[in-house]
Amino acid sequence: MSSSTSADKNPTRVAAGLKSAIARGDVSDEAKVHAEQRLEDMGATTTNDIDAHNLNSHAIGGYKATLTNDATSDKAKAHAAEILQAAGYTITTTDQVDTDEHRTRVLAGYKAALNNPRVSEGAKQHAREYLKEHDV
Repeated sequence: MSSSTSADKNPTRVAAGLKSAIARGDVSDEAKVHAEQRLEDMGATTTNDIDAHNLNSHAIGGYKATLTNDATSDKAKAHAAEILQAAGYTITTTDQVDTDEHRTRVLAGYKAALNNPRVSEGAKQHAREYLKEHDV
């Protein structure tokens, strides 16, 4: 087994690990200071500095979906908006998000699930129930 250097590692994942260490309660203050210093050395002092530049389309879509999800906390929505803004996306408040478009896409997803052979019968049943609840 060969050891890898920092140069071999994905900087987004390294930064995520360092940020995780800083946020954890069971990490010593000394380790947190060291993690903060490494982040600073990497040029990342905020949550967005590295992550925002390496988001793929799935991650962007996930953050956008977070903004319209009623089950998502205000804190999570604020974080998603912060990440998207750092990545160069224009964000409107959740009140301004086109909820009709969101509803249409959700319903279309459930309809598509009914015709997808890779979707389990349980998931199809859930889709049927959801569509019935929403008069579709």
